[in-house]
Amino acid sequence: MFKRMLIMLITVGVVLGGVFGFIEFKGRMIKQYMASQGEPPQTVSTITASYQDWLPKREAVASLRAAQGVEISSEVAGSVSAIHFKQGDNVAANTPLLQLRADDEIAKLNSLNATAELARITFRRSEAQFNAKAISQQTVDIDRANLNVALANVAVQQALIDKKTLRAPFSGQLGIRTIDAGQFLAAGTAITTLQNLDILYADFYLPQQDLAVLKTGQAVHLQTDAYPGEQFGGEISVIDPKVDSNSRNVLVRATFKNPNHRLLPGMYAKVQVVVGTPQPFITVPRTAISFNTFGATVFVVDEQKDDKGQPKRSARQALVTTGASRGDQISVAKGLNAGETVVTSGQIKLHNGSTVLIDNSQQPSNDPAPQPIDQ
Repeated sequence: MFKRMLIMLITVGVVLGGVFGFIEFKGRMIKQYMASQGEPPQTVSTITASYQDWLPKREAVASLRAAQGVEISSEVAGSVSAIHFKQGDNVAANTPLLQLRADDEIAKLNSLNATAELARITFRRSEAQFNAKAISQQTVDIDRANLNVALANVAVQQALIDKKTLRAPFSGQLGIRTIDAGQFLAAGTAITTLQNLDILYADFYLPQQDLAVLKTGQAVHLQTDAYPGEQFGGEISVIDPKVDSNSRNVLVRATFKNPNHRLLPGMYAKVQVVVGTPQPFITVPRTAISFNTFGATVFVVDEQKDDKGQPKRSARQALVTTGASRGDQISVAKGLNAGETVVTSGQIKLHNGSTVLIDNSQQPSNDPAPQPIDQ
């Protein structure tokens, strides 16, 4: 009985040993096969790092305003008796625009003129009598003062009547009329806008650290989404002598000629101030740079040979120091040489030594001045 049990245990041990041995052998062979196959190549897109000339500049957001622009309003109250302009007209300086009813004021002016004339006659008579030694110097002085008061009253009334006629303070283009004939206007009520569009100002802020490179006369390029892809040229005309104590920014004003009146006051615009001469920088797309807590890195593709002497491409991670950026591009100050092949997409799949397969049929954007596209 014992012998039979022993034989059975030995048989079971041999069978189980064979099974487990086969499983171990199978796993080892699979590992050897996978190791012989190697890591599959990762598909990436690349670009060759190269030098590009960058023009040093500062960018900001600006608001446009006319060199001369006002809201036309009346200094005095009154009812509108006549409107002398059409909406959108170009008018010359001192052109009558609006007439307020002035009948009462004109009647009062006539009365004051009569009073002034009487005072003049009285004064002349007094002078004649004084020369004949018929009256005293005091009487002549009183009559002279009365005449001056009467003439001053006439001047005040004439000024009030003149204010009843609104005139263009300078030449320019009128806007939309906001009043009608017969309407009563309170003092200060705006009737339309007047804008001289020949010259426009672009006001914008720059950080105080840029003061060292800013000066009047520097070239300024302006872009607005009203005219995509088009630039307007101007120059810095004024740098504010005071830095804002809250933001530590300085207000800068650039002047732009606008002969075709394409730019309008109130427009939002982007400006670029040229602050130096072109400088060469190694340039790559922004997507080529990976930023993390240890710094910025790129993957460089090296041409190598495998164990069989066949050519292969492998990825090498390199630490870089980045510089200025423009649009979709960024400059590299250290860690990358011109002529090296840099991975622009697909880095997330890579590590040092990864075999890569280059497919540049699709490339990320590399535009130094990209424009938004309305879909």
